[in-house]
Amino acid sequence: MLKFDKSGLIPVVVQDVKTKDVLMVAWANQEAIDITKEKGLATFWSRSRQEIWTKGLTSGNTQKVIEIKKDCDEDTLLYLVEPDGPACHTCNTTCFYRNL
Repeated sequence: MLKFDKSGLIPVVVQDVKTKDVLMVAWANQEAIDITKEKGLATFWSRSRQEIWTKGLTSGNTQKVIEIKKDCDEDTLLYLVEPDGPACHTCNTTCFYRNL
């Protein structure tokens, strides 16, 4: 059984199924997970806008979900996706393009 935080959210790591690049990290609630499973497109909960959002519906940069995995503690999900365009709002392929 998935373990959501006190806000009803769980972190989701999004990984390109082919390249294995980590594309982004987002949050999902149960509704977003259900929509992802039903429609096959990565769907999340926007903490800033307080609403469900499907990645790429406005930009066109969708992520087709091939598989959903849960970690050993069941408190994090992994979406293995086929991206259609960049994951990052900066137009980079991945949100992880800068060194610390």
